Amino acid sequence: MNFKKKAALSLMGTALTATSLVASAVTLRVGNQGDALSMDPHSLNESLQISVNENVYEPLVTRGRDYKLAPSLATSWKQTSPTVWRFELRKGVQFHDGTPFTADDVIFSYERAKSDGSDMKTYVGQIKEIKKLNDHSIDIVTIAPFPILPELFTHFNIMSKKWCETNQATKPVDRRKGIENAASFRANGTGPFRLRERQPNVRTTYVRNGNYWGKIEGNVDEVIFNVIGNDATRVAALISGEIDAMEPIPVQDVGRVKAASNLKVLQGPELRVIFLGMDQKRDELLFSNVKGKNPFKDKRVRQAFYQAIDIEGIKRTVMRGASMPIAQMFPAQVNGYAPDLEKRLPYDPEASKKLLAEAGYPNGFEVTMNCPNDRYVNDGAICQAVAANMARVGVKIKLEVETKGTYFPKILRRDTSFYMLGWTSSTVDAHNVLYAIMSTPGDGGRGQFNLGAYSNPKFDELTDKIASETDIKKRNDMIHEAIKIHQDDVGHLPLHAQTLNWGAKKNVDLVQWPDNGMMWRYVTVK
Repeated sequence: MNFKKKAALSLMGTALTATSLVASAVTLRVGNQGDALSMDPHSLNESLQISVNENVYEPLVTRGRDYKLAPSLATSWKQTSPTVWRFELRKGVQFHDGTPFTADDVIFSYERAKSDGSDMKTYVGQIKEIKKLNDHSIDIVTIAPFPILPELFTHFNIMSKKWCETNQATKPVDRRKGIENAASFRANGTGPFRLRERQPNVRTTYVRNGNYWGKIEGNVDEVIFNVIGNDATRVAALISGEIDAMEPIPVQDVGRVKAASNLKVLQGPELRVIFLGMDQKRDELLFSNVKGKNPFKDKRVRQAFYQAIDIEGIKRTVMRGASMPIAQMFPAQVNGYAPDLEKRLPYDPEASKKLLAEAGYPNGFEVTMNCPNDRYVNDGAICQAVAANMARVGVKIKLEVETKGTYFPKILRRDTSFYMLGWTSSTVDAHNVLYAIMSTPGDGGRGQFNLGAYSNPKFDELTDKIASETDIKKRNDMIHEAIKIHQDDVGHLPLHAQTLNWGAKKNVDLVQWPDNGMMWRYVTVK
């Protein structure tokens, strides 16, 4: 056999091998009602964005299949003093561009996550400084003792210092101000999947990281994340086989998906509570016909709104039973939940009218309500139901419903008078909610998502003590007291805890985390 013939056969063999590899590649096509608004892991503290980005970027501490804490970019951690945690970092890890991961990247990411524009300040707000001991050992010094620091780190994702500096992305993408940079559309993490192609609000493609340091338990080589905003279209795409998995299934279509012979529904309780917030800081609301004063500063008005909401009617007609009305700002799965305080103020329109009259609004008033229509389960429909409830007590709601791409920047600027928000305690502990959602806005991420600026000094004092208390009974007693203070103040209007509803082909195995996270490293397509 001559050289040319040998070469031709060799090339043919290589081509056949490549073709075989392509043919055997496993693709997972996911459909969702919305998109991750940025590839920047510090730009938006929103569950979908976190879930998508954490397939590309990684934290020091993660959660396993069972949602229990597990090592990630840190292999171990321990307290060496009440305010010092020593983390040993994983060796041999590379970012997707081949740059080695070191302690410098952790320190850089900490500075980035706490800087202006970051939406992740609540995850690092307890930290005073990070000291580098060597390339793979750090001491994290907290402002005060903080025993649940590892739990807080599960969404503090690490970026490459070198990559960010090279690509002028040292500051986070600030969606509030419309500021973008390279991290908006590109990504360079250490995770099991790499970003290949980004088409915002249409389709994003990811591929398996062949140099991943850990074990990828699933068999997926490629993930195509499709944005399908219309509920009926998204369900049709799953039934027809155009996509392999989707979330959420609209509650009205759960039965239809269950009935399909080739599909299955994954259901479970979610850690998220949906609630309404009110501007309690400004002397005059931005968007109301009441001039010269702010009705929401009056507890009677806040309570009137609460008691005007027919939450059981919303559960029955809007949520089709797939919700759990709640009186607290976090559900029963979260540490610190108080069963004895789980009693909502009664739905009572007549009591609402009386409270409004006592507060000086016998004929009600007008106010704008801001809501998303593609973030939470039936979010727009919930807000429409609330507006109808309010009309019965004389409050005219001007409803502004929009895509989360414009909704979140608006409300995060606090450019709102009355709004909807959902919150998941990523630590599965009450402090995360008390600190981020209910505390007086301040430094270090305190009250970063308390967009209506509810404020009670005693509540803030308790939250600080809860952060440092190691005696479980004392800690839970203080959490109980804080919940009661917030309830008595009617600081927010809790609505319900959501139920998770995912749909998938029967040959697709998924792990459903209670924070609605979908980790592609666990997905197996049979």
